[in-house]
Amino acid sequence: MTLFVRFLGWLNAIPKPDERSKAADPRFKRPEISRLDRMKRDKVPVAMPPNPAPAIIAHLMEVGLSEAAGMGLAPLSWATIDAWQRVTGVALPAWECRLLRHLSTEYLAESRRAESENSPPPWRAEVTEREREVEQVRLEAVLG
Repeated sequence: MTLFVRFLGWLNAIPKPDERSKAADPRFKRPEISRLDRMKRDKVPVAMPPNPAPAIIAHLMEVGLSEAAGMGLAPLSWATIDAWQRVTGVALPAWECRLLRHLSTEYLAESRRAESENSPPPWRAEVTEREREVEQVRLEAVLG
């Protein structure tokens, strides 16, 4: 379950080039796009890791993977989880509330790690033919 949420964090991150590389030069401004949006644009199918607890993940998605904080995003607060339960009428056991908060923390931690352009995915499915084609086009564009 943690792996599933961490993979979501990696997919939704907007990768940034290493500040020492030419790609980080402001003159070569690239559109800021998440890995997921780039895969959709390139028509690369997104293979997700196994989800061993779909009901818990469904609750997490409904509550939200994270929430707004003073300077960005923060893990779900206890108040948010409590408010969601009251509004929806869903009474979660204490362990599941702790798990939702833990999964939210994992999601954000992976999102931050994944901001590095070279961050490997926490999970990888077998490479598809479409992914090979897209990478080949990118390599040819760079190498000529």
